[in-house]
Amino acid sequence: MADWQIRMLYDGECPACRREVDMLRRRDTRQQIDFEDIAAAGFDAGRYGLTAERVRAVLHGVLPDGSVVTGMEVVRRAYRAIGLGWVWAPTGWPVLRWFSDRAYDVWAAQIRPRLVRRRCDDGGCAVNATPTAAKDRD
Repeated sequence: MADWQIRMLYDGECPACRREVDMLRRRDTRQQIDFEDIAAAGFDAGRYGLTAERVRAVLHGVLPDGSVVTGMEVVRRAYRAIGLGWVWAPTGWPVLRWFSDRAYDVWAAQIRPRLVRRRCDDGGCAVNATPTAAKDRD
């Protein structure tokens, strides 16, 4: 059995994603979140039954039983794992869940890709840093 509650598959090339993961790491004193950078050399989405394209498109989390959750559900579970579940709990309530999940979908599809631009070909993907991304790396 895993020692963690959720493995977060995050994009280390996304400045906003990296900031959020850094904050979660600082607060995860009991190491309940296992972080895996999808931009790291050697990352294999197939290990989780996923495609690289899908993993880059939306946040994924892997649970200790091997099941996969996506989007806001990953955020809710990660915050719950570090004892801050109350912060995002309202986003799981029936009506608010629909709106928060749609807001995340907009973030993932339209906003986050502007922070990290990838040039993909048969040899894999390379990151073309936008001015915002380059500034955050310094």
